Amino acid sequence: MNTVQVSVVTPDGAVYSSDAELVVVKTTEGELGIKAKHIPLVSPLTVGRARFLKDGKEDQVSVSGGFIEVRPDQVTILAETAETPEQIDTERAEKAKNRAEKRLNDDSAHIDKARAEAALMRAVTRLSVAKAK
Repeated sequence: MNTVQVSVVTPDGAVYSSDAELVVVKTTEGELGIKAKHIPLVSPLTVGRARFLKDGKEDQVSVSGGFIEVRPDQVTILAETAETPEQIDTERAEKAKNRAEKRLNDDSAHIDKARAEAALMRAVTRLSVAKAK
């Protein structure tokens, strides 16, 4: 089966690099699946799991925003933040999830609900990816 070279990069450096038969990411327009020889494109990403399938196995990376650049033989994810399951501190992610839920349940006017929802989504995504170890 044809594969495509995949790289996940953050401002801090490379997070993931491998070949994949299928790349699945969450863009601002919805979920996008990419195989080798896909037409070139650039798309903004939202918080979500980036999934890479090869030989019946799946790798996952938690991605918080950024862009995906697709070329026929290469996929590059330029993420604001990204973590593999091994890099995720589940205790820290669980605490972040609890803080965000507490903020969302607080009816005070000073709470930034959009920011709390974004923090909750990041924490839930990180916990989901961490379970993929």
